[in-house]
Amino acid sequence: MGYDGIILHNSINIGKIYSIHYFEYMNDFSFEGESHNFWEFICVDKGEVGVTAGNSFTILKRWDIAFHQPNEFHNVQAVSGIAPNLVVISFQCADDAMRFFKKKILQIDEAERNLLADIIIEARRCFDCRLDDPYLQNMPMKEPDLFGAEQMIHLLLTQFIIHLIRRYSTPLMLHNRLPRLESIKATKSRSDTDVFNRIVGYLEEKLNTRVTIEQICHDNLIGRSQLQKIFKEQCNMGIIEYFSLMKINAAKELMRTNQMNFTQISEHLGYTSIHYFSRQFKKVTGMTPSEYASSIKAMADGSF
Repeated sequence: MGYDGIILHNSINIGKIYSIHYFEYMNDFSFEGESHNFWEFICVDKGEVGVTAGNSFTILKRWDIAFHQPNEFHNVQAVSGIAPNLVVISFQCADDAMRFFKKKILQIDEAERNLLADIIIEARRCFDCRLDDPYLQNMPMKEPDLFGAEQMIHLLLTQFIIHLIRRYSTPLMLHNRLPRLESIKATKSRSDTDVFNRIVGYLEEKLNTRVTIEQICHDNLIGRSQLQKIFKEQCNMGIIEYFSLMKINAAKELMRTNQMNFTQISEHLGYTSIHYFSRQFKKVTGMTPSEYASSIKAMADGSF
């Protein structure tokens, strides 16, 4: 007896990838605009920006996403003095399904945010360049750091687009497609996520101080081993490492808004000295504070 097999139809076919960028811009940046014969989307990870698409102008806030169809003129600029972080991805796709995105401003959900984060991670494994360099016309490739990284970009981007179309086309069907699972495991998972989010909020309030694990445990009524386990499961790092990353991200934002010099930033964020701050900054970013400041100032005159 023979088996004929089934050929599965693709609703979205991604062709070439032209760029994958994660930009951290100054609070006064502006890009005068361009148009090209492939799709591009811009998603705000932090802050807000003003975007022109054709003849329309829109303010995009955190988690907003706008798609620019082929040959549509578009530009972007910082607004309200906020230093924004943006994900910008451009790609080839000629499928009719992409018409869904014409002249729409959407909001991405948690699942879509995770897909974007995974795309950025895989891109770092494939491209031999920084993802925040706006001057690159062609992103140089390297031998991937991990098996399948190039294919993962293709799969993740396809899934991201399909998920968006499904969620906005049939939101009730997507969110209610499975029955509720009231198992002990599911309840514990939600509880751990709630604890993680609560402690991250606590850490955000403590960014300008120094805290110890003992203080965090005391203030949040949680045991040390449970605290470390939750952070390991939620973000694959220890809580002090996570807090250090939060501080460096806050320092980068202060640099991009030109509000303080390095010494003031160091003092504002509770570092014991400017030298310790500089060492921690380079450990996390791979650049000294001066090198980072120079790179973002150079970007202010660049384009996508």
